[in-house]
Amino acid sequence: MSDTLGRGPEMALSVLVFTVVGLVIDSQVGTLPIITIALVVFSVVGNFIRMYYTYDGRMKVLEEQRSSASLAHQQDRSLSEN
Repeated sequence: MSDTLGRGPEMALSVLVFTVVGLVIDSQVGTLPIITIALVVFSVVGNFIRMYYTYDGRMKVLEEQRSSASLAHQQDRSLSEN
């Protein structure tokens, strides 16, 4: 089952949390908006890196399944010809 529907809100919540944390830290330290921007960029980049590796891993599994199914089909076909 695919979990792609939940990824959008998960990413938005992650960015929101990092934004709030950044705003709190910036208001305490007095560096508004430097830390907020840095944490938001960190969150966005982290989300995209995680999405890439999740996608890449899923594609490798699907390629392996497709390759296995193709080999099994070829073996079945050669057995039926004999």
